[in-house]
Amino acid sequence: MSCAVLLDNNAKPKSMSRAKQWTGEIEDLYRFQQAGYRDELEYRQIKQVEIDRWPDTGFVKKLQRRDNTFYYYNRKRECEDREVHKVKVYVY
Repeated sequence: MSCAVLLDNNAKPKSMSRAKQWTGEIEDLYRFQQAGYRDELEYRQIKQVEIDRWPDTGFVKKLQRRDNTFYYYNRKRECEDREVHKVKVYVY
């Protein structure tokens, strides 16, 4: 993802693929998608707030859903191996 995409408030994904194996990036995407967003970029565009992260793992700690309720996530991995294939990875 380029810096120009981060600055563009109307950025739309060019393509989408499914995750094949778990990584830290896939964990974060899983958390954003559980809260109803494509990814961090869409969350920042809509909510315009800083993202709370766990200091030791760097994973997302708390997200606000579109209906203004909050999802709180654990420090450790939450995306189990059986859920990895459900995560969508967008390319801008």
